[in-house]
Amino acid sequence: MRPGRLGDLLGIGLPIVQGPFGGGLSSVELAVAVSEGGGLGSYGAHILAPEEITDLVARLKAGTDRPFAVNLWVPLEGETALRPSEAELAADVARLKPYYDELGVTAPTAADVAAWPDFEAQTDALLAAAPPVITLVMGLPSRRLVEETRRLGIALIGTATTVAEAVALERSGVDAIIASGSDAGGHRGAFLAPVRESLVGTFSLVPQVADAVAVPVVAAGGIADGRGIAAALALGADAVQIGTGFLATRESGASAVHKAVLGTPESRTTVLTRLFSGRTARGIPNGFVRDMAAHEDHVPPYPVQNTLMQPIRRAAGAQGRPEYVNLWAGQAAALATGTSAAEYLAELVADAEERLGH
Repeated sequence: MRPGRLGDLLGIGLPIVQGPFGGGLSSVELAVAVSEGGGLGSYGAHILAPEEITDLVARLKAGTDRPFAVNLWVPLEGETALRPSEAELAADVARLKPYYDELGVTAPTAADVAAWPDFEAQTDALLAAAPPVITLVMGLPSRRLVEETRRLGIALIGTATTVAEAVALERSGVDAIIASGSDAGGHRGAFLAPVRESLVGTFSLVPQVADAVAVPVVAAGGIADGRGIAAALALGADAVQIGTGFLATRESGASAVHKAVLGTPESRTTVLTRLFSGRTARGIPNGFVRDMAAHEDHVPPYPVQNTLMQPIRRAAGAQGRPEYVNLWAGQAAALATGTSAAEYLAELVADAEERLGH
């Protein structure tokens, strides 16, 4: 399978990008395995402190001499100023108290919210570490980031959920654009319009973005096998990004209870929810999502809700309690196979080449 324009840009042998997972779901082992296999391995670093990003890039470079990507979240307007007091957090903590008690964890404090990593400091650390590729979700890169990545020879890729976002990203100076359809698992990256106005399906979004921009386009969302790859390339994508399929592999950082549900009939149903982080994300509904459904519009925004939920999510994963885990998954999650990353990548290539007649 030919690497296409993205391969020419990044120096990768396959037009396949592994989706970056935030919240501890990424792993160095997975990113290295995909890069070593000829794709672009990725790591979601949005919760990491600057010094952790430095260490992460060093470990990735030690694991592979091939291109890999590190992903950051661009803060939405007003997010960096969110510093609630203990009194302001009281109602939100009280709402979650039964879950803290059941799982035996301590509720975060206002100081924990204030300690959330600073995006500019993360960016500085990432530029200093100089990974081959930086990818962004949730917004546009700053002029400084564009200039610095060009100076350092780092490829910069943005993520769009609408055509308008893709056009804005191209104008900002990114080297390629990920067209992320509403089928995709995890967080929705809408930044020019509300999420409810930005839910464009992958195979509606990709050809429109391909027509609207001149830079390489990566199709993301609802792609988990060779059929999806062939369809995306036929619609004008230069490459595909696959998230949930790689999340199910043995090397990913997802908990055992999370991986166990991927590839099952239960994973055919997904919903959009703000309950786990304060930002809208797609996942498999479980007990927590159903029990807290009435509070969807009342939980605080990211990163406040994300901080409040961290101990619940981590303890639930460690204790084997899927009813309280954020089971992020795209709409093709039932196609996940749960093999090793190398095996899955080989299956994708063989299947796609058969579909494409190569």
